[in-house]
Amino acid sequence: MALWQPAPSPSGFRELWCQELHSLAELAKLRARLRASLTGSATVIHPEREHWSERVVLIADELASNALRHGGAPVAAALGHAGSQRLLAVSDSSMEVPPMPAQGRDPGLGGFGLYLVADLSSSHGWYRERGTKTVWAVIDADD
Repeated sequence: MALWQPAPSPSGFRELWCQELHSLAELAKLRARLRASLTGSATVIHPEREHWSERVVLIADELASNALRHGGAPVAAALGHAGSQRLLAVSDSSMEVPPMPAQGRDPGLGGFGLYLVADLSSSHGWYRERGTKTVWAVIDADD
C-alpha cells in the first residue's frame, strides 16, 4: 500500500487563512505566520509547551517547499481548525505529479520529508481539483 493515497480533504475544518507563496525565500514568513496563529508569537517562546505547534510548522515547511520545488509557483498554504485539530493544506498547479516519497535513495541526499509528514500527522492525503493538486495533513494539538 502506498504511503500517500489520494483522499479528499477532511470535512468540518474552518479555514483561518490562506497564504500564497512564489519562492522558497517566502517560507520564513509562512513559518512566522503559523507560529503567530498557533501561539500568539512569531517566534518560539515556550519550547516546552509549543512542540505541537512546531510540528505544524515543520509539516508546513516540508509540504510548501515540496510544492515550490516540484509543483511550481504559485503555491497556496492554508491553515484550518476543528476543535483541537489543525488542517494544513498546500496546493500547487502540477496536477500530473502526485506526492512521491523518496525510495531507494541515500538518506544523505534528502527527499524524505513526506515520510516525516506522515509520521507527524494523524492523517494525510492529497487530491486534484480545478487545475490544482492539494496535499494535506491533520495535526492534533496536544497542548
